[in-house]
Amino acid sequence: MNKNTERLVSVDKQYIWHPFTQMKVWLESEPVVIESGDGFYLIDTEGKRYIDGVSSLWCNVHGHRVKKIDDAIRTQLDKIAHSTLLGLAQTQSIELAEKLIKIAPKNLQKVFYSDSGATAVEIALKIAYQYWRNQGIKRDKFIALGQSYHGDTIGSVSVGGMELFHSIFKPMLFETFFASSPFPYRFSGSAEDCKKNSLDKIEDLLKKHSGNIAAVIVEPLVQGAAGIIVHPAGFLKAVSELTKKYNVLLLADEVATGFGKTGKMFACENENVEPDIMCAAKGITGGYLPLAATLTTQKIFDAFLAEPKDFKTFFHGHTYTGNALACAAAIANLELFKENKIIESLPAKIDLIREYLNKMIKLPYVGDVRQCGLMAGVEIVQDKTNKQSFTYEKLIGVKLCAAMRPKGAMLRPLSDVIVLMPPVGIDIETLRKLLDIVYDTIENDLPKIIK
Repeated sequence: MNKNTERLVSVDKQYIWHPFTQMKVWLESEPVVIESGDGFYLIDTEGKRYIDGVSSLWCNVHGHRVKKIDDAIRTQLDKIAHSTLLGLAQTQSIELAEKLIKIAPKNLQKVFYSDSGATAVEIALKIAYQYWRNQGIKRDKFIALGQSYHGDTIGSVSVGGMELFHSIFKPMLFETFFASSPFPYRFSGSAEDCKKNSLDKIEDLLKKHSGNIAAVIVEPLVQGAAGIIVHPAGFLKAVSELTKKYNVLLLADEVATGFGKTGKMFACENENVEPDIMCAAKGITGGYLPLAATLTTQKIFDAFLAEPKDFKTFFHGHTYTGNALACAAAIANLELFKENKIIESLPAKIDLIREYLNKMIKLPYVGDVRQCGLMAGVEIVQDKTNKQSFTYEKLIGVKLCAAMRPKGAMLRPLSDVIVLMPPVGIDIETLRKLLDIVYDTIENDLPKIIK
């Protein structure tokens, strides 16, 4: 470790509290300090290069230091970095909104900006709640899936089903009704039975509380933070049909799944679903700057139109809502999708990931492999026969990902699920190199880690 790295690590440990991190363990470790990026690689202060295997927490799209996005931000800096959207319009937020509506499900017509996935969900929940109130209808409850994750603000945690993350905050949360997640690997029965079980539970809740439900919120196709739980085909479409049948809104949280990760621009497209409200973030700026958008329909928007004296205004906003630099980056990001034919390039990458997953499932301790597009999870278990997991304290997933770093790959597990979520723009050669490292580490290092 060079002197600069030593100094930075020391200062980091003195001042920074890292997210989702047990700091006692962190303070006893020797962390990697990232200094720069080059294409699909991260470069640390020691000059070591790592393939960005989780796209910098699922947000990087085209790689790092992408000229078109860099230039868009520099050009915007020569004009203005930020101005408020409260009472003013701004060029870049206008241009981006038009582009977002063109690529979103056709029923979505309005864009409300914010700063992160959690705020996009918070806004969606508040819009859904107030939509009914503005019509004189009290519907103040939500239905969500078990093991769901929608962010870490109070509203988004309230509709989150991650006990590990959220149980301590229960006294602070509003009531939400949860239906079991359709997770075939952990269900006793077929994938079709698993799907039916979850749908039946959602419908039971809709029947029992139909007059009180404002919306059903789902992560479409894949529950990312739960360990890449891939829903059985047709589940999302069936949920959509249930919301129509019982006249409740459908909220699609596309924060993790949006911008190409499932093989389509948005996951909802895979099952021809048009949600009433959709949340987008992470990949919206190509992984450059914080930005999020909550999209909704003209019908919902119209419910907020009234005279000021009627108090139907949506009283919500953020200081950096529609930030000009972030919107400029997002515009360049969307243009690159088109110029580089990103969506068209995905089938070959998806097939390559599937090819490697089919090999990994044959390895000892690999209990399950799950994939939807470029989102993949490899679940490590103690016993493949009875699907018994390792105890949490063993940190098998953490140690396995750490063993990949000297080989040049940076991944982050979800417990003992090794998450593969490379940037959607990654080239085949780099993707293959990443997959080779993952396979080799599971095959050769995992048995040593376990022993």
